[in-house]
Amino acid sequence: MPDSRGVGGEGRVGSQDTPGRRAADPSADVAAAMRPPRAVLDIARRLEAAGHETWCVGGAIRDTLLGHPHTDWDLATAATPEQVQRLFGRRTVPVGVAHGTVGVLDPRGTMHEVTTFRRDVRTDGRHADVEFGASLDEDLARRDFTINAMAYSPSRGVLHDPFGGQRDIARRVIRAVGQPADRMREDRLRALRALRFAARFEFEIEVETWRAIVGSAPFLTRLSPERVREELAKTMEQVARPSLALGRWRDSGAIAVLVPVLADIDATTLTTLDCLPAPARTEGMGPRAIARADARRAARLAALFVGRRGDRVRRALRDLRFSNAETEWIGGIGDGWNRVVGTIERSLVSGAVPSDADVRRWVAAAGPTRIATVLRVAAARWAATRAARGDAGAPTARDVRALYRRTVRSAYRDALRVGDLAIDGDDLIAAGIAPGPRIGEILKWLVTAVIADPTLNDRDRLLALAQDWRPEAR
Repeated sequence: MPDSRGVGGEGRVGSQDTPGRRAADPSADVAAAMRPPRAVLDIARRLEAAGHETWCVGGAIRDTLLGHPHTDWDLATAATPEQVQRLFGRRTVPVGVAHGTVGVLDPRGTMHEVTTFRRDVRTDGRHADVEFGASLDEDLARRDFTINAMAYSPSRGVLHDPFGGQRDIARRVIRAVGQPADRMREDRLRALRALRFAARFEFEIEVETWRAIVGSAPFLTRLSPERVREELAKTMEQVARPSLALGRWRDSGAIAVLVPVLADIDATTLTTLDCLPAPARTEGMGPRAIARADARRAARLAALFVGRRGDRVRRALRDLRFSNAETEWIGGIGDGWNRVVGTIERSLVSGAVPSDADVRRWVAAAGPTRIATVLRVAAARWAATRAARGDAGAPTARDVRALYRRTVRSAYRDALRVGDLAIDGDDLIAAGIAPGPRIGEILKWLVTAVIADPTLNDRDRLLALAQDWRPEAR
């Protein structure tokens, strides 16, 4: 139902109804900003010409009022899915007909979601059975938060805001539509969405909404692991300061339920996330930019788990249905951290300049492909430590940058793995060494020797050195 205090209603764009008057939104010229793409306007115009009330809804309305860029404009309409499909014919995609959603392709092939006004008739805490024939207000009433429960009519230039979304944006508050506990029971994912929105926009969470989130935490096991993983990924991608979201995950009890290995996550780890750069938006960007964004997201995820046992980290990632590649990459960052970061920290804090051999050993131990990410995460953690405690106990940013450059050069240039040696197992066998496990042991020993002295990476010298190998040399 509309807000009991009477804030909201229908007015010209840039206004919000209050008893007896319409107050202009002082924060922006919303009428000028509310500009759906031409393709969306054409879809809405065609639906209304056929007699079907149609509104723009969703995050684009919210983001326009916030002054944020937006790309996805969704439509809500009185037309049933079948009517939408008949009207647009081959341009439609049945993305969720049972729940009222039809995708309509514009002339460029971009899909826009058109959803029938609907009301929930029952829910299992995640998925709702819906019925059509609802009004716009009934449709908006089933949405999660007031800032997402606004609609814009492009034909009339009207913003409809029955639950006070504009006011909550001005107050910088996340507030559930209607009764917060009811909204959380209907869809347990809303608790995590609230935490992400609050962190993304740096809003507070209204008291009753927060209480409903805390009350919902024990029931979050109803969420699929894929949904939880998606929320984590969105937090790393969309939120400039992930600590604001993950701190609330912890304080609400959500993280203990969903990712038990992180139940005791500390303030330094949370601040570390904020010291790592956020992934850039990748729409329309090339493969290199997308790869860089993926790497930044993975670094933030890895920073959540560093310092914990590798088997527990991998188990947690598998439980969240991360891919095998992501699990191994993030788990490998944690392994590299556990092997080298403590030693690197002690070395840098002591003021000594690490030797080239030290740098090679660290790169080899962390992994040449992972050392850069390990050091980025370490640099972020040391920055978080300095922010909390001052310079004591953490390497300086300048020393870390210098070491980072050296490790990257070493990873690309130096022989650090068996495959980098000037000989291989066949060469050892040809030199008279019997095939078997001994071959692998000798090659590993030779790598250690070459890391200490790169001049040894010569075929003749390595073959001569191999003849002197003894089991005790391991």
